[in-house]
Amino acid sequence: MQTEGRGLGKADRQRLIESIIGRRRVGTQQELGKVLAAAGCSVAQATISRDLRELGVEKVRDGLGLPRYLLPGRARPSDPGDALSSILGRHGRTVSAAQNIVVIRTEVGTAGAIARALDRAAHPLVVGTLAGDDTCLVIAADAAGAAELARELS
Repeated sequence: MQTEGRGLGKADRQRLIESIIGRRRVGTQQELGKVLAAAGCSVAQATISRDLRELGVEKVRDGLGLPRYLLPGRARPSDPGDALSSILGRHGRTVSAAQNIVVIRTEVGTAGAIARALDRAAHPLVVGTLAGDDTCLVIAADAAGAAELARELS
């Protein structure tokens, strides 16, 4: 009986889940459910939970402290530069330089995570960071350093 997954059998649905988790950071069953639905596979939370358990998916915290599902046998993301690139790619909106400051506009609530990632990456052009809710200020030693950093982070 196939009542969920709109035409996808269990094996196909689980392959889709593996593909999603392997390609992007998904940290909750609700997020996974939304991505599955966008892919045309609407399933109940209980089905998602059962599939994750059967696939051996592990829930971990990434280098920024954010929840993330991880497929079995996959290394946990630990490189600070990779973590910075990942979070900027997901949550960074605009990057601009103003004198010796780089202004990063972010999704609401993610500026702190971006500032933390910049601090952990120990970038040589970064003197310090300051984060609000949707804006991260990155202080460079001078205007030239800020301009170079803005280019790198864009």
